[in-house]
Amino acid sequence: MWQARAVAKAPAKPVQPAKAPAQYYALDPAFVVNLADADTVRYLQADVQLMTRDPATLSALQQQAPALRNRLLLLFGQQTAQSLAERRGKERLQQQALAEVRAVLKGEGGPDKVEAVYFTSLVTQ
Repeated sequence: MWQARAVAKAPAKPVQPAKAPAQYYALDPAFVVNLADADTVRYLQADVQLMTRDPATLSALQQQAPALRNRLLLLFGQQTAQSLAERRGKERLQQQALAEVRAVLKGEGGPDKVEAVYFTSLVTQ
C-alpha cells in the first residue's frame, strides 16, 4: 500500500487588493510667486499636479481648488532661491505642499487621500 505523506506548505500570504490607478489633478495655471529673498527680487514658477487613487478625493480636489491654490501660493512665497537650489529643498517643499493640501481637504470635511505632490516644472529666477 502506498501511504500519502503530508507536505508542509508555507502559510498562504494574504492577497492584497490591486491598487487603483493613479489619478492626477493639475492645478492650472502655473503658480508664479515672488520668493522671500531679501537681497534681490526673485520669483518661482511651478506647475503642480496632485496624485490620488481615490475618486472622492479627486472630486474634493476639484471643489477645493481655490483654497488649495491659496495655501500653496502662501507656502511657495515663503521659500528662498537658496532653499530651492538643491534637490533636498525641492523635496522638502513637496512634503510641505502635501501637508497643506491634506490640511485643506481635511478642514473642509472631505477625504484627504492625496498620495503625492509633483512638480512638473519648477523654475526660479
